[in-house]
Amino acid sequence: MTSWLLLAIRAALGVLWVWAGAVKITDPYGAVLAVRAYQLLPGDVAEVVGHLLPSLEIVVGVALLLGVLTRASAAVSAVLFGAFVIGIASVWQRGILIDCGCFGGGGFDPDAADKYPWEIARDVVLLAASLLLAWRDGGRWSLDARLFRRTPEPDPQPDPHADPHADQGALA
Repeated sequence: MTSWLLLAIRAALGVLWVWAGAVKITDPYGAVLAVRAYQLLPGDVAEVVGHLLPSLEIVVGVALLLGVLTRASAAVSAVLFGAFVIGIASVWQRGILIDCGCFGGGGFDPDAADKYPWEIARDVVLLAASLLLAWRDGGRWSLDARLFRRTPEPDPQPDPHADPHADQGALA
């Protein structure tokens, strides 16, 4: 049952990341504006992050969906969710009312303060799911299991024809 649960978590996170990245990659200017709206990064850094983040999200999502480099992809996923929690908490604390920009959009949102607790809770749950995958593995149907399967070597069987007292002479 655990491997099925890990598969479900991996698939859910993978779909989420691909969806989030695909929506933003079609609007690179909007992605940059969403990153800038948090007012946490200098302009040039915010622009680079805004351009690279959608691609990173898609790569992490595809890796999770395929189950390739699952632990590393899940670790990157956890770092991203941690950064999102910090970013949302930061704008909430500073009274900045913006859409999180998680699935495109971004910018001013007059109802943002009501959404922040739910967005933080959602991202904390997703962070925990990512950490679980980083700690465990990809579950069923992962390429990691096929590519890096390590089967233990069988225990050597004693030779039934060998003299059981042959090595005792060396001890005497």
